[in-house]
Amino acid sequence: MERGYFNLAGSPLANCLSSRLPNPYRHEMTHRAPKSKDDVIDWLLEESDPPVRYLTLRDLLGRKESDGEVAGARAKIMEVGPVPRILSRQLPEGHWGRPEDFYRNSKYKGTVWNLILLAELFAHPEDERVKAACESLLNLSQEQSSGGFSVRGSAEHGGTRSQVICCLTGNMVFSLIRLGYGGDLRVRRALDWLTTYQRYEIVSQAPKEWPYEYDRCWRDHTCRSGAVKSLKALAEVPEAQRTKAMRAKVEEGAEFLLSQHIFRKGPGSTQVARPDWLRLGFPLMWNTDILEILDILTKLGYQDERMHDAIAVLLSKRGADGRWLQENRFQGRFITPLERNGRPSKWVTLRALRVLEAMPR
Repeated sequence: MERGYFNLAGSPLANCLSSRLPNPYRHEMTHRAPKSKDDVIDWLLEESDPPVRYLTLRDLLGRKESDGEVAGARAKIMEVGPVPRILSRQLPEGHWGRPEDFYRNSKYKGTVWNLILLAELFAHPEDERVKAACESLLNLSQEQSSGGFSVRGSAEHGGTRSQVICCLTGNMVFSLIRLGYGGDLRVRRALDWLTTYQRYEIVSQAPKEWPYEYDRCWRDHTCRSGAVKSLKALAEVPEAQRTKAMRAKVEEGAEFLLSQHIFRKGPGSTQVARPDWLRLGFPLMWNTDILEILDILTKLGYQDERMHDAIAVLLSKRGADGRWLQENRFQGRFITPLERNGRPSKWVTLRALRVLEAMPR
């Protein structure tokens, strides 16, 4: 079935949204659908980038996992591109760099960041090297009494209780579920941490006891990165497997983001909370942007009018060739190069098209 582009160009809604966008993001919404969608799809289907090819076949072209081309692209992820390069630098025990530097090893070359990359790139869960990486992080970073994940720890004692943070816990739960650990009791405990402790508040009313006493993630409002990463983790749980507590936390997290039109300072505000959220990129590690948030919300089934401001920004960034640029700031900091800043990005384009496909036309 032919799939079209979500296009606001020339509509009253586009004009309204354009007038509300802050400088330098105010644009006349004159962006048209590219002359040939097939050119963009063909670019995304190039065999040199198996993860993008796999997701394009599955998410944009609607192919099933059992389809031969889809299965072939999934298998190639472990053979060609960044995943085998990342795994080639892994030490036999499953970590990268010194074990205790899993979070702080020359950000972003430690075990935490490579595990996130493996998950984002759809490394195969049955690969023994991937399993070793997951086990390494569970042993080093998970705080034993609560299930949350800490930026400091050791194999002997696990994560340090005073260093448990919400964005890391969300990122690790997302990564571990994506990499096949969704049924593991340790991951279920981490999900319980998210449903118990993650807060979504414009003005923080967090109590002063653990884990709120350390004031890194809560301050005078909920840390937005932590809020997004926690919601991303919950979105990775198949809908049929979400508990009542998970469903409630999803609704709470989505409303927190939607009430701010995703990137505003608060309900009713016209100010941008984090200008760097309007710079699109992949991967984002602890940070986030409007595209990742839109991708999470559409994955959860949201089609709320409060997403339209962010959609307008997204459309304004599409080039005449139908592609989006890589704009984020992590270039050169990973263990293996991915995409270059200022160049057309397959990952940003893929995710943008996936979001637009999920929105009503």
